[in-house]
Amino acid sequence: MSTSDRHVADEAIAGVEQQFAVMFTRVKSSMKERAVRVHPEMQPLAYNMLSSLVRSGPTHASELAELLGLDKSIVSRQANFLEELGFLERQPDPEDRRATYFAATPAAIERIAEVRLADQATLYESLRDWQVPDLKKLGELLARINELGR
Repeated sequence: MSTSDRHVADEAIAGVEQQFAVMFTRVKSSMKERAVRVHPEMQPLAYNMLSSLVRSGPTHASELAELLGLDKSIVSRQANFLEELGFLERQPDPEDRRATYFAATPAAIERIAEVRLADQATLYESLRDWQVPDLKKLGELLARINELGR
């Protein structure tokens, strides 16, 4: 790649980086809004943990910490908070009596589903005017980006 081509590519990459910054800021803001819609005292971290449990089903604390990239002590504190709200329950591991699973309660599953359905409806409504080839291309490009982190 020539110096000129590298410069043009670097400028394009800088534009992508800027758009990621905007997107991450919006995602962070929307996570706060989602958390509050589940419960007024809920923080985004607790929402993220709870929605992960709803998606994955009962999960050991260590697995959840690894999945979310968190320290186990943080997961434990958030689990206590979610348990106090009635959104998380601890279930014994039938294969290891010393271990427990964290599981979302039916109330949590219902609240997370309500929030997701509302957000999904907004997303679909926002993107419905796009051309189908553009939507497919966006999906392909996002998949390529997601592969970068592996």
